Amino acid sequence: MALPAETRRRWGIADGGAVEIADLGTVLVVVPAGRGGLRAMLSEALEDAGGYRSLARRVAASEPDLA
Repeated sequence: MALPAETRRRWGIADGGAVEIADLGTVLVVVPAGRGGLRAMLSEALEDAGGYRSLARRVAASEPDLA
């Protein structure tokens, strides 16, 4: 799979490099490898949202079908 040149330049992998891919079924999430990878990014996003339980409560309140 080839990434667009602008993306490779922005991520500092213009001459090649590692990426991480998460297959979510109907979409692929591609991020540059390193800095803890996808797990670290998810952990940071959950922390920014007030933690998993807080985020789950907010989602359940706004989307009852997901509760």
